[in-house]
Amino acid sequence: MWPSSYLLTLFLLLNVVGCAVLQPTDPYAPVFHPRSFLSSSPAKTPEPMKPDVAGEPLTLDRCIEVALANNPELAATGREVSASGFRVDQARAQRWPSVSAESGYSRFLDPQRLVQARFNGEPGLFDENLGRTDFTIRMPLFTGGRIINEIAAAELVRQAEENRLARTGEELVFNVSSFFYAILGERKVIQSLEFSVGAMEEHLKRVNALLAAQKAARVDLLRTEVRLADLRQSLVKEQNVLALQKRVLAGLMGLDYDTERFGVEGKLTFEEVSLDAGVLTAEALDDRPDYLAARSRLEAQARRVDVARAGHLPTVSVVANYGLRTDLSEHDEDTGNVGVAATFPLFEGGRVMARVEEERANLAAAQERLRKLELQIRQEVETAVLEVRSSSERVRALAKAIDQGRESLRIERQKYDLGLGSITDVLDAQSALLQAETNTYRAMADFRLALARLDLATGKKRL
Repeated sequence: MWPSSYLLTLFLLLNVVGCAVLQPTDPYAPVFHPRSFLSSSPAKTPEPMKPDVAGEPLTLDRCIEVALANNPELAATGREVSASGFRVDQARAQRWPSVSAESGYSRFLDPQRLVQARFNGEPGLFDENLGRTDFTIRMPLFTGGRIINEIAAAELVRQAEENRLARTGEELVFNVSSFFYAILGERKVIQSLEFSVGAMEEHLKRVNALLAAQKAARVDLLRTEVRLADLRQSLVKEQNVLALQKRVLAGLMGLDYDTERFGVEGKLTFEEVSLDAGVLTAEALDDRPDYLAARSRLEAQARRVDVARAGHLPTVSVVANYGLRTDLSEHDEDTGNVGVAATFPLFEGGRVMARVEEERANLAAAQERLRKLELQIRQEVETAVLEVRSSSERVRALAKAIDQGRESLRIERQKYDLGLGSITDVLDAQSALLQAETNTYRAMADFRLALARLDLATGKKRL
């Protein structure tokens, strides 16, 4: 017989150990997921990489490639997809037998029989200190469809998460494309400003020469200097905008590079496009991952209704048990049994019905969210089509504006040099040329951005 003080000490030790975490999980350590033997199609998670792109001129395809492999938000969504795959494994595991072991010790005020009597008059062993060890196997035979529907719901949620991952990738491609084209357009604007600054500096020299020859007024010099200062200020502003755009693009690609080491390579092009909003909307409803994800979640919610309804039905399981009973000395006996157990819900106080109604309400909410998303997709596609058409018209309207502006500036400079024009006309022509170049390049960037937004709205990829 064990001393009471020793048992009390053992109990306190086990209690302290059971309440403590022996090896806390490091929240900043890399996490690795083993492949589960239950998974028939384990979810694929993008593996982050750290590409060295410093000094490498990045095309749009290269930017998208790096972003898809290295963006933190996309990687996090991929991990959530992996988690949904393991939830499917949890649901499937319910079909397998569960095996458990339980061990315990009890001290009684009066001696207790070690095992139950197996026939009348059987002598038995009695003791105040009894220990037991039991191994139990339980396998469900009938659950009213609960397990099947939980597996189906988990698989549908996994499909929804995979479609959400695909949609997150599409949004990332759009964001990368939009900043890529914005950078190309901003670089063109900066080149126009640099050209204007250089041209204005040359014009300032001419004004100084004319002023020295008493062929120009001093106010012409002052106006030219003011205009030159304004151009330089605009140039610094646009350079800052370009640096910020590069920083955002690098962040989308999961990189941390100085903007001076980060460059992109591409051209702003324009092509005629023919768009049918009705056809594109139908394609979007067939292809957009977020719409497919919403449908999968709706179907999963319908399965959850069936899971809740299974609470009205009995549960039947096969149960087997093998155990060992001991008086903690030299005596021990083994026991065992196997049978079928059935649980019939008779009265739950309305809990099962309330859960069924809750899941039905969630199903109705999911139906409304799907309808809302369908209306949103129609609006997004139609808006994107209008943006493409509008930006196309802007590009067409500005096609000849730059050539006209350059010719006007040349004529006004010649008139000023010959004393036939005013400095105001020259400055206005210079400003008009810069505005035409800025509007044209930004219209080209807006056209490419509109096409990227149309791809996002329809779930297509058109680079």
